[in-house]
Amino acid sequence: MNENTTIENHNEMTVGEILRNARTTGRRKREIQTVSKQLCIREEFLQALEDGNYTVIPENVYILGFARNYAMELGLDPDEIVNKLKREMGLIDEKQEDDGAEEKSTGSDEMKEERGISYYFGRVVKFVRRNWKWFLIGFVAVVAIVGILLFFLMGGSDDASTVGNENNIAPVAVVTEPEYKVEVRERFGTENAETASVILQASQESWVKVEDARGNTVFSRVLVPGDVYYVPEGNGYKAVFGNAGGVDVWVNGTLAPKQGADHVRVADISMNPEKLLPSTVVE
Repeated sequence: MNENTTIENHNEMTVGEILRNARTTGRRKREIQTVSKQLCIREEFLQALEDGNYTVIPENVYILGFARNYAMELGLDPDEIVNKLKREMGLIDEKQEDDGAEEKSTGSDEMKEERGISYYFGRVVKFVRRNWKWFLIGFVAVVAIVGILLFFLMGGSDDASTVGNENNIAPVAVVTEPEYKVEVRERFGTENAETASVILQASQESWVKVEDARGNTVFSRVLVPGDVYYVPEGNGYKAVFGNAGGVDVWVNGTLAPKQGADHVRVADISMNPEKLLPSTVVE
């Protein structure tokens, strides 16, 4: 893939014109059929992006995801392409964009004071969410230390009743996650986190869809590197990876073999732990 280029000189061009111009000019002229095979995106969808006929593509998330992948393949800046496309589709206006840029650029003490308690509270919550497992481990360690101290203060093994009560205390379960290859960016399907045997993480940008046993879609999204999805517990779920080589599949904390090569679309991938990692024993 070429190095990213900006679209600063394309202010008067639409996204479709920019994409078509990048594909048909320069040293790497390519037919749209060739790019379609490389990205595993249907040819009519790429043609729709170049024509600005977005009604051909069913949902906005697919339009933006396909445009991002197309821009990366053509050596364009994907963020600039997506932002320009959002403006063309009316998803954001220039005022919102300017307000967002102003908010990001300011870091003065005056702005922080105006944000007040909610600003700092939000940062604390974000920090806790990123490091929740360390807080949980620390909490369990404190509980264990307090329990040991109370045991000795209350007479230790000389008190038979105390020993009996200690033996009846159930062990505290510590939820641990895999040692991901990529730092976690965002988590999806968190309602399944406590029971999920299978966890998906994007190491490259990839579209991922998960269906239940009846063929109903339970998850569909373009994941960027670091994004995590907790697959619901059960053996009836199947997945489609738009870029199979860019998705790491973790089964009970163990990294399973890749389900396909980079930039290859693979469908009907069973989310059954025993099929993803045959040596895994599920209790």
